[in-house]
Amino acid sequence: MNEHEDKMRVIIFTRNYRITGVIELLQGARLTDYLAEAGSFIAVTSAEVLDRDSHKILATSFLNVHRDNIEIILPSELSSTA
Repeated sequence: MNEHEDKMRVIIFTRNYRITGVIELLQGARLTDYLAEAGSFIAVTSAEVLDRDSHKILATSFLNVHRDNIEIILPSELSSTA
């Protein structure tokens, strides 16, 4: 990461999974802007994936999430479930 990027911890809900992790935004960018400019996949680091029953599926230092599978994404600080 360089001085022009900010890290944001996010929660991503797909149809089958809840993913928590970190994405890297350009400094001062909003999450909405990031998603609008993202390609087919978004990179998530320090990721943890849970199934719908909150069972841990995996933890990894990196994964890509296909943007079309995202139903909800939000900064984790805005969630009471984080």
